[in-house]
Amino acid sequence: MGNEVMMIQRIAVSVLALSLFCSPASAQLFGPSDEEKAREAFQTNGVRDLQGVTQQQDVRIKGLEDKVQGLTQSLSQATGANEELGHQIQIQNDKIDKMQKDFAYRLCTLSAQQLGAGDSMNCAAAGTASAGAAVAPQPYSQMRPGDPLPPIGAVGGGGTIDATGNVTSGFTDAPPANLSPRGRPPGTLGTLPAGPGGGASLNGSLAGPPADTAQYDQAMNLMGRAQYDEASAAFRAYADANPGDTDLAPQAIYWVANISFIHQDYAPAARTFAEVIKKYPKSARAPDAMLKLAQS
Repeated sequence: MGNEVMMIQRIAVSVLALSLFCSPASAQLFGPSDEEKAREAFQTNGVRDLQGVTQQQDVRIKGLEDKVQGLTQSLSQATGANEELGHQIQIQNDKIDKMQKDFAYRLCTLSAQQLGAGDSMNCAAAGTASAGAAVAPQPYSQMRPGDPLPPIGAVGGGGTIDATGNVTSGFTDAPPANLSPRGRPPGTLGTLPAGPGGGASLNGSLAGPPADTAQYDQAMNLMGRAQYDEASAAFRAYADANPGDTDLAPQAIYWVANISFIHQDYAPAARTFAEVIKKYPKSARAPDAMLKLAQS
């Protein structure tokens, strides 16, 4: 009986050992199990998903880089266009400044001709000359013909003109007593001497009584001192009071229009230039008024 039990134990041990030995061999013979296959498939799918996400991120990053590059180029182009526009504006401002200085010079020259001042008015300081070339003002008694006068916008001796046109004189002494007023003598320009055949004006019409030109001369003096508002009012008053003066009335209306043109009030300037052409078409100022009307 004891031998049979031992025999059974030996057989069981042998079967167990044989099963353990054959398990790896069967695995190699029949391939991986379903669990291993599932594990490998899961790992493979996870790697593929990770690669797909990475590729999508790369595409998005590339798109963002392209957008940033496009914005950078647009900003660079806008900056260049802005600089070019600023340069063009500066050129136009320089041209406008030169035109204003040239116009101020021409206006000063015409004023000097009307006042009979000749070269004594410093028109270069009013227009084309630089501010650094201006000469310090001198007292009246020390001024000689040909000495520069204060530029438009200021008076000599440190005097000033405020926004309302009032002059604060800065001369150190009073004008000489023998200083004669400039301008033409009253009643001589534009009329013919009285007598047979001498009562006609330059336009061929009968001349009226000689007008008092003191108001016109005062207006010219105001304009020469750059008191444009007061000069405009004086010119208008003279033209309204002396419509029959075919010589000075159109001149006065022209200067009213010209002062508006200087102040860049182009609509009133155009109307006043047209008034010169309409009321006095044969006057010497009619061609100038027509030209300025086109510029207004």
